[in-house]
Amino acid sequence: MLNLRSPHIYNRVFKLFQLSRPSKRIVVLPPHIRRTFHRPTQLYIARNMSVQTITSNLEALGLSQPAPYVDSQPEFNVIDVIRNYIADELSTISGVDKALIFPALDTPSTLEKGDLIIPLPRLRLKGVNPKEKATEWAAIFPKSKYLSEVKAEGPFIQFFFSKELLFNVVIKDVLTRTTEYGSLPLGVGKKLAIEFSSPNIAKPFHAGHLRSTIIGGFLANLYERLGWDVTRINYLGDWGKQFGLLAVGFEKYGDDALLKSDPINHLFSVYVKINADLKEEGPDLEGGINDQARKFFKRMEDGDETALKNWRVFRDLSIDKYIKTYARLNIKYEFYSGESQVSKEVMDNATKMFEDKGLVHVDRGAKLIDLTKFNKKLGKCLVQKSDGTSIYLTRDVGEAIGRYEKYKFDKSIYVIATQQDLHVAQFFEILKQMGLPWADRLEHVNFGMVLGMSTRNGTVVFLDDILEETKEKMHEVMKKNEAKYAQIEDPEKIADLIGISAVMIQDMQSKRINNYEFKWDRMLSFEGDTGPYLQYAHSRLRSVQRKSGIEESKLANANFDLLVEPAAANLIRILAQYPDTLKKAQKTHEPSTIVTYLFTLSHVVSQCYDILWVAGQEEELAIARLALYSAARQVLFNGMTLLGLTPVDRM
Repeated sequence: MLNLRSPHIYNRVFKLFQLSRPSKRIVVLPPHIRRTFHRPTQLYIARNMSVQTITSNLEALGLSQPAPYVDSQPEFNVIDVIRNYIADELSTISGVDKALIFPALDTPSTLEKGDLIIPLPRLRLKGVNPKEKATEWAAIFPKSKYLSEVKAEGPFIQFFFSKELLFNVVIKDVLTRTTEYGSLPLGVGKKLAIEFSSPNIAKPFHAGHLRSTIIGGFLANLYERLGWDVTRINYLGDWGKQFGLLAVGFEKYGDDALLKSDPINHLFSVYVKINADLKEEGPDLEGGINDQARKFFKRMEDGDETALKNWRVFRDLSIDKYIKTYARLNIKYEFYSGESQVSKEVMDNATKMFEDKGLVHVDRGAKLIDLTKFNKKLGKCLVQKSDGTSIYLTRDVGEAIGRYEKYKFDKSIYVIATQQDLHVAQFFEILKQMGLPWADRLEHVNFGMVLGMSTRNGTVVFLDDILEETKEKMHEVMKKNEAKYAQIEDPEKIADLIGISAVMIQDMQSKRINNYEFKWDRMLSFEGDTGPYLQYAHSRLRSVQRKSGIEESKLANANFDLLVEPAAANLIRILAQYPDTLKKAQKTHEPSTIVTYLFTLSHVVSQCYDILWVAGQEEELAIARLALYSAARQVLFNGMTLLGLTPVDRM
């Protein structure tokens, strides 16, 4: 069997196929080669081959791939190449196992502290002074062509990468792999089911819905970039007593003409009015609104076609509207599900499983599970009401069982607000106590709330209104520069894309767990680190490319020895970090990890413009600088699309 970690085997296959671009192109390998790719990771590599690879570019510098650590991806990540080299050499010097050294090598907080740094206390050294050892080992560390400098700083050793290596490997890797740069085969052969957004039907999207939607969209994109087979699921809130309440409200306030012309807003208006009536009347009036809603939902659960007729109309109209909103946000789903899709049979089976496991006790006709026996914080939870109707916890259990049977996932992520932390914890614990072997594959990615809004009180700010307002604001800004505005082919569309960037980035740039209060000035801000700033950074890099007049085909063969300025060195060091940044984002599930990286990249690019001129330079120097700028634009593009943004070329 061919060893794909062997550089000469890679080169044989690369030369055989000579692909000009790797992006999403499937390589049909001859049978004698195809038979050698047994592991999913190897097949992933085969599908993403390109003419110029990290391995072949290293060979051009007289270097070879160091022996790879088991959790490294040196074929896709130049930092892992150098990590492997450092881990090998430091292991030889110190006698410490490489398995301890490799994961201890981390990216410093600033470039001044190096490209990789290792705290010696993490190496479990006994009877030695870490500061003294750091000084001793840094002084004798062999730099080879991988490193330019090795420094001791207290108990840390700082490693600075060779600029020649980075310029010749990273730029070529970015320009060759284009949109695939940064992608890593971490999850090849694994399946992810991710549930996100999941709005309640018959209600418009508001700023609160945005959080689950864009966090989930980002995570789905991220896992795909890391090799996972991803299924996106929208599990709609389309069942429960609130639809009985809406039906009662529609009988009183509904208008068929308004339902047809403006369904979502009309249903929302009905929902607010009937909730106001209920609040005035009180929940306990016999034969009142609450009682009518409960009885109506019971008819729905019993399959009463008359009761279900309007509900189906409400559901279908809601989904049609949501699909348009999702498209505007670059969100897609492989599957629309919902609480209503969990059959009574499935829920009855789930309840029977609870009973068979001895989890259920009956209290005044209702069925409950006492989870305090397993975790005191989880309390008791209701799984079936005394009238026999289900609740969403039981439906969630039934849906999870059906979802595993359908997708056989290796991981299932639920993107749900912190408001539901207890519910999710109860749900996961019940699945665990049912003895389901895949219960430990579930993960809750939670997020803080958008404060100051209530659907029942009608105090929400709808997402469509937010997007329209930001679009108009951006359009006004664009019109101020008449010359540039005249060159934009579809200014309305560009204004919309930039406005969407403003809304999404302001939401994603802080930790997802944080609550924030909805404020219009926050949504409409275009100053400082904002979505429009990223869009401007991308469009300006596009402008540099357009104005250069240099053919793109010349860039990969540029003379990178001409890039001697510190600004150029800083930029290539940041570009090299992008694959590592994706790995970190997967560990934390934080969109802010990518957002922070993109702002750092954009700031460093901005610092280069006054120093690294392209226009008016000798051709060889102009080509080298443009290659660096083109690589930066590609990485910025990759990061923005990962977040769900659409980068613009002019603004």
